[in-house]
Amino acid sequence: MTAFAALHHADTPLLLPNAWDHASAAALAAQGFAAVGTTSLGVAAAAGLPDGAAATRDATLNLALALGSGPFLLSVDTEGGFSDDPDEVAGVARELAAVGAAGINLEDGRPDGTLAPVELHAAKIAAVKSAVPGLFVNARTDTHWLGDGDGDGDGGDDGGGDLDDTSRRLDAYQQAGADGVFVPGLSEPSRITALLKTLDVPLNILYSPTGPTVPALADLGVRRISLGSLLYRRALGAAVETAALIRAGRSVEGPAPTYDEVQAFVRPGSQRPDTLG
Repeated sequence: MTAFAALHHADTPLLLPNAWDHASAAALAAQGFAAVGTTSLGVAAAAGLPDGAAATRDATLNLALALGSGPFLLSVDTEGGFSDDPDEVAGVARELAAVGAAGINLEDGRPDGTLAPVELHAAKIAAVKSAVPGLFVNARTDTHWLGDGDGDGDGGDDGGGDLDDTSRRLDAYQQAGADGVFVPGLSEPSRITALLKTLDVPLNILYSPTGPTVPALADLGVRRISLGSLLYRRALGAAVETAALIRAGRSVEGPAPTYDEVQAFVRPGSQRPDTLG
């Protein structure tokens, strides 16, 4: 069992915060998080690209290159693997593992709101595990995410999502070699409990501010709790709010890292541009 896999079998669930750049990942690691994930929305939005549309392959690989040698275990959100060719998805996984990634998320949701065929997603998982056996594959199904009618992206369960279809998909994914499974949009305790009874691998739930607390999810048996794009969206909201308050002549409250504290997040070995060459 790898160190990252072991975090899914510890006494307490793995609370995985999601970063969108080097500074956010370094700041989270400085707070004692042993593992950090990436958020595909944050990566895409920072680059001015759409999320979930396989448009961020290069941006994702570049971010993994920047983060893979950090003092934390790295899990990378690869959307649907940036391809419907299992061999190409396996190639992405090899590149990520080569720069230090410990795990990946691989989702079956598509940009048009449909789900990939079960057999295709299972084939992607199998290809990745064959190419990089030690890479933790967190297989995500969007059966409940696409049923989230409120559109807030917080993963709140509005009763949507077919639990039987979810179970069928997750069974195929764990049979294909997935090390864990992820059901964003599922937050109703009784539905989580029912799903857990069908699983042989750790269940990952997306934290929702309106859903169960981390201790409550732990009591249910959830082994991994992701924050998804929440931190990125809150950071963006705080930036806009701060600018608006200053414009209105009002005081600004709340913590903010100092200039020197942010400078301390620079990658080891980095140099100023005017000293290169």
